[in-house]
Amino acid sequence: MSVELAADRLFEQVGITFPPGTTMIEEAGDPGRVLVEGEPPAGFALMGQVDGHLHLDQLAVHPESMRRGIGGRLVTAVLDHARAVGAPRVTLTTYRDVPWNAPWYTRHGFAVLPPEEWGPELRALVEHERELGLEVAPRVVMSAATA
Repeated sequence: MSVELAADRLFEQVGITFPPGTTMIEEAGDPGRVLVEGEPPAGFALMGQVDGHLHLDQLAVHPESMRRGIGGRLVTAVLDHARAVGAPRVTLTTYRDVPWNAPWYTRHGFAVLPPEEWGPELRALVEHERELGLEVAPRVVMSAATA
């Protein structure tokens, strides 16, 4: 969790403060949903399933370990995992204008997924994030094909 909390503090630089109770790694439950890089952990990817696709619930890298390729390796591992389990794409939700969010994912092969292409579970997930108060800045849904 220290990786998640440290990474979340970076958002304060761009005026984003997460509401209390929105840490995600504690909810993982199933260790098969988490990919970890480093010992002690320097970064992690938390995955789930949404509308038959693998969904990247969260990717976090400890600020002291940034710019070492950890995030890129984790995204590659997530895409590889999606291929291995037969998921046609990976989806995620993220902040549109935060440089290490949507622009970073775009450089790693993701594109904005328009609302008309969202399935019912993805719509419910976006609504749930809004209810939690995560939409404190413009957000987008993104996806990358695994084939």
